[in-house]
Amino acid sequence: MNRFLLPLAVFIVLVGFLAVGLNLDPREVPSPLIGKPAPLFDVPQLEVAEKTFSPKEMLGKVWLLNVWASWCVSCRDEHPILVAYSKKGNMPPVIGLDYKDQRADGARWLTQFGNPYQLSAFDADGRVGIDYGVYGVPETYLIDKAGVIRYKQIGPITPEVMEKKILPMARELDK
Repeated sequence: MNRFLLPLAVFIVLVGFLAVGLNLDPREVPSPLIGKPAPLFDVPQLEVAEKTFSPKEMLGKVWLLNVWASWCVSCRDEHPILVAYSKKGNMPPVIGLDYKDQRADGARWLTQFGNPYQLSAFDADGRVGIDYGVYGVPETYLIDKAGVIRYKQIGPITPEVMEKKILPMARELDK
């Protein structure tokens, strides 16, 4: 009888962990980069391959790094929101990071759907994404004037997230 109690107890504990894990929202996974300096990189720009972009260029500004790709279905949901907010002019500069994409596909996608970005950097092999801990696209990082990551949005930005989280936090950081 006792020999069945230990395996049963272990099974019950494992089922408990599984139940808790299934109730967690994967978009709420805390990033270990929050509060730490944004990883530095220097990669070519999407539109002008001869020019490069580095986050060092944004020091002194509050800005967003939006990781996207032309092959990303969720990016198509998010993109019109970024375009609309960029036209309003009431949000911080947005730098795009075209992640694991083909240069021509990314450029064509921006031409077709609009370009909300100040510029897009081109991360062909995904190394920048690895440094930022990208789980999947889209992901967006709010970076302060000192180059520190203050917020990470996993998945598409919605109007609610923009209005209730990103813009208020960006305004506060810009003071």
